[in-house]
Amino acid sequence: MSDGAVTSEEVRHVAGLARVSLTEEEADRFAAQFADVLEAFERLDEVPDTEREPELVNVMREDVVREGLDRETALRNAPESEDGYFRGPPVS
Repeated sequence: MSDGAVTSEEVRHVAGLARVSLTEEEADRFAAQFADVLEAFERLDEVPDTEREPELVNVMREDVVREGLDRETALRNAPESEDGYFRGPPVS
C-alpha cells in the first residue's frame, strides 16, 4: 500500500463536501480502494522512459468545399418548418 494512503476520515470529508452520505463500512472500503488505485499509479513511475519520438501521422482528411443542399431541399426533409427555417420543439 502507499505511504500516503487515504484514510477513512479523508473519504468521509470528501463525501461530506460532495453531500454524499456514507456508512462507516463504505468509508473504510473506499479508503482501501483508493489505496489500491494510488499503488497502481505509483507502479507507473517504474515504467522506463523511452528516448524514441512518437510518430505523428495526420489522420484527418483535407477539407474539401462541396456544394450542399439548397434551403428548399433541406426543408423538404424536415418534419416541420416555418418561414423558411427548421422548426423544433419549444424550449422552456
